[in-house]
Amino acid sequence: MAKLVFDIETSALPKEVFDNAQLEYLFRETEKIVDEEARAVRHGEIERQFNLWPFTAQVVCIAMLNAETQRGQVLFTAADYEDDADEAGPVEFVPCADEAELLTAFWDVAKHYDSIVTFNGRGFDVPFIYLRSALLNVPISRKDWLGYRYQTEPHCDLAEQLTFYNVSGRDGAARRFNLDFYCKAFCIESPKSQGVTGMDVNDLLAEGKYREIAEYCLRDVRATVLLYQIWKDRLAGIK
Repeated sequence: MAKLVFDIETSALPKEVFDNAQLEYLFRETEKIVDEEARAVRHGEIERQFNLWPFTAQVVCIAMLNAETQRGQVLFTAADYEDDADEAGPVEFVPCADEAELLTAFWDVAKHYDSIVTFNGRGFDVPFIYLRSALLNVPISRKDWLGYRYQTEPHCDLAEQLTFYNVSGRDGAARRFNLDFYCKAFCIESPKSQGVTGMDVNDLLAEGKYREIAEYCLRDVRATVLLYQIWKDRLAGIK
């Protein structure tokens, strides 16, 4: 069956889009902190978490590869994007006018695949794009990616598989690591090896460096493809 491997990058929405009641709700816990410095630190931590929530952030990039052929697309939002780079090759970079166009293009691709492979897609990527699509009234072509957790069809989440569904909790033999750590352990080039991480997306977006975001997201997906192949060859079927 054709498998789609994908990853998303998100960026916090500006605080100006929220009204006073929403901001009060988001930062309510900081008002209980008496120490001014500690309150400011916690306020900053919450602001950084905006990237993680679909009601406070947007999807700015989705990279996709066919697990077998490693051909695919990288969709990314870009204002007045111009690129003279040679696009010949197995992966097409597609600038989108806005998030709604990006998500529409993603769901058009997704409907042609039987199943997906992600790293932490069950906990983050899939619910994020489901909710953002619903908020923007973008039709969702596949609504079965958050079904029964203990199976690998139609969604193989490697973060679940490499922890055997969190069998040993935070500190046991199968504790969870991030993608960067797994890649280094299995001798796969880390997507962070070129100095860009997910924490840089907000700044890169503000600087108009859309292609750098797209290339980082694609490195994540390429690493996920290689990690999936290792899991499939060496670990698949363990119960």
